[in-house]
Amino acid sequence: MSITQERITLGEEWGIHRPLLEERDVVDLQVDGTIPAELEGTLYRIGPGKLQVGTTLLDNIFDGDGMISRFSIRDGRVDFRNRYVRTQHFEHGQRSSKVKYRGVGAMRPGGPLANFLRLPANVANTNVILTGDELLALWEMGRPHRVDPDTLETLGEEDFEGRLKWIGAFSAHPKWDPQTQEMFNFGLDIFPYPQIRCYRRKRGGPLEQFASIPMLDLPWNHDVALTGKNLVFVLDPIMPTLPQIALSRGSYLDALDYRPNKPTRFVIVPRNGGRPRIVEHDALMHFHVTNAFDDGDDVVVDLVNFGPDAWDQLKVTIGDARNPHPYPPNRLTRYRISPTGQVTSEQLVDFTGEFPQYDWRLTAREHRFTYLTGFGESMSDGSITKVDSTTGRVWQHTMAGHAIGEPLFVPRSPDAAEDDGWLVALAHDRREQRSKLVVLDARDPERDALATAHLPFNVPLGFHGMYTRRPVAS
Repeated sequence: MSITQERITLGEEWGIHRPLLEERDVVDLQVDGTIPAELEGTLYRIGPGKLQVGTTLLDNIFDGDGMISRFSIRDGRVDFRNRYVRTQHFEHGQRSSKVKYRGVGAMRPGGPLANFLRLPANVANTNVILTGDELLALWEMGRPHRVDPDTLETLGEEDFEGRLKWIGAFSAHPKWDPQTQEMFNFGLDIFPYPQIRCYRRKRGGPLEQFASIPMLDLPWNHDVALTGKNLVFVLDPIMPTLPQIALSRGSYLDALDYRPNKPTRFVIVPRNGGRPRIVEHDALMHFHVTNAFDDGDDVVVDLVNFGPDAWDQLKVTIGDARNPHPYPPNRLTRYRISPTGQVTSEQLVDFTGEFPQYDWRLTAREHRFTYLTGFGESMSDGSITKVDSTTGRVWQHTMAGHAIGEPLFVPRSPDAAEDDGWLVALAHDRREQRSKLVVLDARDPERDALATAHLPFNVPLGFHGMYTRRPVAS
């Protein structure tokens, strides 16, 4: 179906965020090469499919309506389907071009009074996870949306039987412990006081809040790490100017500032419900962690750390999505926190990358290989990059003129060794303004792609996703 009442002229400046204004079903995509016979399952990806309310354009990538893309892989073929998550924000945009809801970057017309005490609209655009027979479309400042994994039909909001209280914040980066079959997540909440709510859910069981950490300065945080013993938060000094938010003097993003004179806090929360430990360190700036693990009594966490001047540049990149901007430099870095509170760091690579991934079967345990989206001089000269944290070796599969999304590792079999499998990633061809799904051999990603499935149109590059061996029901 067509999404908007009227077409909007799309210029080249849209780039990787060029919207897909239709919901499409494409059977048997053109495939160059051969998809491995063992690679069967479903890739789900999500991100802002369009940056508009009706025909009114939005600037901030975080305000775009969430769209799920599904790639079904079977018998060497790839089928595609995309559907928008039917949030209140999306449904309003089908009826009107008036900006009704406040966003992360968007403001309602009418000045401060029109935005007073209004939270950003839940656009369900950040990550998608499979729980049982349902997908959850996640957005970190509100409740998940339930989605049918076969039809991609939106089924409604999920509050876990009323256990998500107040604003229902449930972050976009839950972590699963494959050994204990538990999911862990958190929510940043401001009621009845600023805090981090820590959640646990055993497979098939109810959601349980097992810890609450008061954070009166309300640092913004996007991700969390998990070890066998602890939940690990890395809270950088990205903090709101609360009067500016409360009085609606500008957007939520405008009110967030990076304060390098304040410390980053490693907050280590015992999974058994014990007292959290807070360790201060010189200011860092990150979005995503890779993985974490316990090494004796030390806690080890890998993350992508930006330089101290990156925040202002990132705000421009996030807030002006229709125009290309350089991605600020960063480095994949390992941090080790001792029982006495000493923090040491080791830079693992010497290039800029994002969306770090690893073999999810090793969540909360030591991993050797990390897979990232690498950036060249621009985001349109990307690479799929593999890092060996033991030897320091780096592999790069470079695609000139392409922007590349988060690379996901798919093991060859459930009991395959680490790194024995494939990397799958969505790529945007800037010249053709089309997208393609790339499959690489994870053991040697610098070789030519094993297979490339071509879409006859562009899919916005989006944020995150997951791969499952669960097939789509016919």
